[in-house]
Amino acid sequence: MVPNEAVHKLPFIDVPERLAAIVGGANVLVDPADSAAYLIEPRDLFKGRALCIVKPGSTAEVAAVVAFCAETSTKIVPQGGNTGLVGGQTPSERGDEIVLSLRRMDRLREIDPSSNTLTVEAGMTLARVRAEAERADRLFPLSLPAATACTIGGNLATNAGGTAAIAYGTARDLVLGLEVVLADGRILSDLSKLKKDNTGYDLKNLFIGSEGTLGIITAAVLKLYPRPHAVGTAFVGLAGPREALRFLDFTRATLDYELKSFELIPRIALDFVLAHGKAVRDPLPAPAPCYVLLEVAGQSQDIDARLRALLQSAKDRGIIEDAAADPEERELFWRIRSQISDVQAQEGGSIKHDVSVPVADVPVFLEEIERALTARIPGARLVAFGHLGDGNIHCNVSQPAGADKAAFLARWDEVNGIVHGIVAEHQGSISAEHGIGRMKRALLPRVKDPVALDVMRALKRTLDPQGILNPGKVL
Repeated sequence: MVPNEAVHKLPFIDVPERLAAIVGGANVLVDPADSAAYLIEPRDLFKGRALCIVKPGSTAEVAAVVAFCAETSTKIVPQGGNTGLVGGQTPSERGDEIVLSLRRMDRLREIDPSSNTLTVEAGMTLARVRAEAERADRLFPLSLPAATACTIGGNLATNAGGTAAIAYGTARDLVLGLEVVLADGRILSDLSKLKKDNTGYDLKNLFIGSEGTLGIITAAVLKLYPRPHAVGTAFVGLAGPREALRFLDFTRATLDYELKSFELIPRIALDFVLAHGKAVRDPLPAPAPCYVLLEVAGQSQDIDARLRALLQSAKDRGIIEDAAADPEERELFWRIRSQISDVQAQEGGSIKHDVSVPVADVPVFLEEIERALTARIPGARLVAFGHLGDGNIHCNVSQPAGADKAAFLARWDEVNGIVHGIVAEHQGSISAEHGIGRMKRALLPRVKDPVALDVMRALKRTLDPQGILNPGKVL
């Protein structure tokens, strides 16, 4: 056993053995075969080492583990479902950190339909959170493709967005209260169900989106909404992103309160899914340059009829080209959308970006990106899809057909520079919903206001003076 380098001045401390005394021997993993799944992230971009994997089963155990780590200056990498895409949940290669997995902490603490709240522990998967809400005839609206694997603690730590943000906001907007273990092992208990509480600073928003660098979220009070009893979904063909934006404005003017998702899908993304996806087909008889996956939901049973009327009116006005809106095909439409990210790997190298710009700028932004990329890399294929309704576009760039994958991926920084430079021109963000983690840490000083960065560093020093919480992430 190699002792933690951070405690080399102290007498030898067997960190895994001491942690096993807190959480039980079966919940401390040291064997490489048992630990491997916790040390690498989904895209295989980051792989680290750890002293051990620790799996506490309660907030008290988390607090005791963190208190021990504070005493011994042992570094901690909090981890939920390990589905993050920027390396925020992956330990470094030094091997001097523990991975604190919260997956065992998956209990439902309370559901209160009258208050429209659900109190859950951080390790509960998003899919189960949504299922628990449905059992009470309520909706928890956060919706992500990784719902069966990602945990609510990770969703909050990264301020996840998803396909319903146009209607309900990001994870930050879906929380009333938090329970957080601080860097010294103290428990900040603020599991409030109140919508109105002006007793000082809103502390929960310090921790939501902080990627585990300021504290470890162990439980949350989540907002619930009435479960929609009627849903209408359409797959709409359009001439391009400009027409998609016009269609968004038209839809908002007609069905604003019932609009829940508005996803932009370029033809190239659909072609990739048709070529490499599972259980899919082209929803429309003729191809279109781009598509919108539109969903409306509410309590009115005539919502499907009103959606069809909207589509016919938009077609009559020349806003859209065609649309499919058969309720029986809803699963097909969403299956296409959910497979876009994965199938890009079948087309070779893909340099991916999670960016946002003002909604009104999206069409021009995409035109500028495509011109700049193809001028620099002839044949580069822009696969820009995502949440048009809130300006968050997954602006991915696939290699030219038949090109050398390694040579293309070696231009990662060059492509980043092009995309992020145009994002900056539109006063956008280089990270709309995935976070900063390790991947974008070096980019942050180039795009963040210097005073804002100073405030962030001051908060980090105050709440984590030893720097033991998720070191090397964000800052």
